[in-house]
Amino acid sequence: MDTILFPFSEYWWFYLSFTGFVCFVLALDLGVFHKDAHEVSFKEASVWTGLWIGLALVFNYLFYLYAQNRFSTDEKFLAIPGFDPDVQAKASSLEFLTGFVVEKSLAIDNIFVFAVVFAYFGIPKIYQHRVLFWGILGALVFRALFIAMGSVLMKYHYILPRLQHRLTV
Repeated sequence: MDTILFPFSEYWWFYLSFTGFVCFVLALDLGVFHKDAHEVSFKEASVWTGLWIGLALVFNYLFYLYAQNRFSTDEKFLAIPGFDPDVQAKASSLEFLTGFVVEKSLAIDNIFVFAVVFAYFGIPKIYQHRVLFWGILGALVFRALFIAMGSVLMKYHYILPRLQHRLTV
């Protein structure tokens, strides 16, 4: 399918709102719920993990309902031969869920790395949440910057063939 389902030019408000919401809950996490440094227990970590996973699943379901409604009412999509709004809504929400599961799996894998780094630098357990929070926030900022820079570079036609050549060699 050559049609872009959620083009940035039409949905910039959604992308901006989603990013703002993520920043809000991150600020809420550090500024309200973990304002005072303390050692995070297994029970507390489990509750927070369940809360964040639950929030992602609620978002995924709402996204599915929105996509189903949008795809079944938008003439642009209904004009495409063989386009099934229900199937595409399921596929779109499954793409989000797949990305979430992959990211969660990678985050769990990183716990070992965090434990090694914290032990090496001797970070006290009461400060580990704060250090981890700022590290993750920094990683998100740099990831966004590098994705933005990559998307800008992809616009230059002479860069893409060189990248494709290197990928095929």
